[in-house]
Amino acid sequence: MSRNCHPDCQRAAAAKEEDDSAERAATVAANLISTARLILKLDREFTEYSAQFLVDNALVEKEPAQGPHPSTLKIEDCIEYLVNMASPKTEAELEEMEKERQRRARITVKDCLECAFKEGIPRYEHWGHLGCVSKVPPFAALMPRVPVKGEVVEAKELKDAFKLLQDGPVGAKLHVFAPEIDLVGENGVYDAPSVGGTSYVGLRDVILVAVDKINGEAVGTVKIRYKKKTRYINVSLRRMFTTLAHKGDESQTIAPTGLLVDFIIPRLSK
Repeated sequence: MSRNCHPDCQRAAAAKEEDDSAERAATVAANLISTARLILKLDREFTEYSAQFLVDNALVEKEPAQGPHPSTLKIEDCIEYLVNMASPKTEAELEEMEKERQRRARITVKDCLECAFKEGIPRYEHWGHLGCVSKVPPFAALMPRVPVKGEVVEAKELKDAFKLLQDGPVGAKLHVFAPEIDLVGENGVYDAPSVGGTSYVGLRDVILVAVDKINGEAVGTVKIRYKKKTRYINVSLRRMFTTLAHKGDESQTIAPTGLLVDFIIPRLSK
């Protein structure tokens, strides 16, 4: 985050331990698009696209445009935007903020990819930073976007994910357990849960970049952003686990599964 960012953004970033689910999903989706475009030589070099744009626009129900979009920016638009930013929130605006929170909570990697196919996507430097809490100004529509053409391809089975991996990195979800996720080293293998003292954190969006063997065990190398830090870890592809309801909480029940699930890629076309 830029040191020149709005103080509200700095306070919001400092108050949270990790990115929220929408930001994690958008980060994975934007990275998959960047990599796919490089592989297809649609970009001459790896180009970072805006994850925050996907956070701001995925699952947004837009009203039909009344006439063409304005092609110029008026000073009156800037003044009105700044006045609204500085004014106390009305009850109606607070209700809109709650609806916005609920929309963000539903955003998935698939939603972000479909948003990019529909709306295009700007480069990173042409949109707000990830985690920006400022309202998107109406004149943001003037920002240039790169068109993205293609389709979303999903896979449930690991063997099908291997086929997708032949064309490039694959999005996935990783079952995360603590403290195992914090303890796995660069050359270690994440094969949680271990016995005793472990707790289930939840599913986290990751990118599967390679498959290899370590000491005879099949592992997948994944890129994960956890607690606002991005790193690569090796994940066991053999480990299966299950959890049962704890104190009647059925949300803790997980049927037998591998650590990596729900694979997805954007299959781009030129």
